[in-house]
Amino acid sequence: MGRLFGTDGVRGEAGTDLTARLALDLSVAAAQVLGPDATHQRPVAVVGRDPRTSGEFLEAAVVAGLASAGVDVLRLGVLPTPGVAYLAKALDADFGVVLSASHNPAKDNGIKFFARGGRKLPDAVEDQIEALIGPPAPRPPHGFGRVVDAEREQDKYLDHLVASLGAGPLPAQPPLAGLRVVVDCAHGAAYAIAPEALRRAGAEVIAIGVEPDGENINSGCGSTHLDTIASVVRSQAADLGIAHDGDADRCLAVDGSGQVVDGDQILAVLAAELKQEGRLAGDTVVVTVMSNLGFRLAMDDAGISVVETPVGDRYVLEAMLAGGHSLGGEQSGHIILADYATTGDGVLTALHLLAVLARRGVSLAEAAKVMTRYPQVLINVPADKERAAASPELAQAVQDAESALGSTGRILVRPSGTEPIIRVMVEAVDTTQADQVAHQVADVVRLALA
Repeated sequence: MGRLFGTDGVRGEAGTDLTARLALDLSVAAAQVLGPDATHQRPVAVVGRDPRTSGEFLEAAVVAGLASAGVDVLRLGVLPTPGVAYLAKALDADFGVVLSASHNPAKDNGIKFFARGGRKLPDAVEDQIEALIGPPAPRPPHGFGRVVDAEREQDKYLDHLVASLGAGPLPAQPPLAGLRVVVDCAHGAAYAIAPEALRRAGAEVIAIGVEPDGENINSGCGSTHLDTIASVVRSQAADLGIAHDGDADRCLAVDGSGQVVDGDQILAVLAAELKQEGRLAGDTVVVTVMSNLGFRLAMDDAGISVVETPVGDRYVLEAMLAGGHSLGGEQSGHIILADYATTGDGVLTALHLLAVLARRGVSLAEAAKVMTRYPQVLINVPADKERAAASPELAQAVQDAESALGSTGRILVRPSGTEPIIRVMVEAVDTTQADQVAHQVADVVRLALA
């Protein structure tokens, strides 16, 4: 049996892979690892979720497990993942738990944990939790935990988001005044908070994907279906569109003509702005190996250093903390603004991206010209990840691709951390070459690992 935790918590099909029994056992184990510092009183955990139907029974299981292990629970209700992280810190909780499968379809779900301060867990801590799953937990020394409905605490997160645009009360002219914005909340956790934050900051907001029914999360909308928001931006003559995923830790965008602006481009805009203002710590930005070659070249032109990590915003954050850096992120739209957040926050990112446009008086299309995106082809191939790692045929195909691309491109083949697929990514100056090489390697994955 492989490791239970992936790159972003424990995920799987709800009721099949991720059962109520597993959710309860995970929470009991987590309570023993994340809560022991409270020697004279019961530890406290905040728990939030996205609107998936399965989130209701999984939340009940998690809350039951925590309370049975002597943890007091503040149940936050439907809230973006970064909101749970923020409130874990703001409410001085010992740890936080989120029930969400992010951009995955409604049939899936996941359980993520945040340590004290709203930080994601290192691999070693996740291993400690996993090792404790199963054996009966000792009787809690300070009695069973109590459960409190704390949805009202969501206002603290909303206030924090808007306040991040200025040190004091908002000025007479709100920072986003004059911008007409479409926001697609993917029928997910940000369906109420994202439009409200944008309106409070002064934007004119057209909100879509804001009618969650438990089954429609990420379905034909949100950051995984940008054609939907592009169509609305054009039909509504909006300045731009902002798209989130199911738990709103991502932010992608489209400009006024409906052209996609990805996480690399958003990160480039923010990095250039922060450097110009003297607020980019160490004049450095942290990205993953998936970041576009054009981003690296743009940062070099701007005099900004780039630190590279494995895929996953947890690894970006680890590098940011180790180096004292203030900005990092992923092409997928996970952007970490460390001055305001401990994890990727899609709504926070949107607010700060729009604030740059408003201050400069430029369109998103104009701002995004800070970098030129090199052609990049990404193919996801269903496959056994362990067999892929040991496949000599795949290793040879990658070596051949590297020779074909030479110094004008690159190839990256890696297993997904959240799904049973192999990701094949190829960059090249020429789109046709990138597409051809990517499909050749993807075919090898299909044949060798079928």
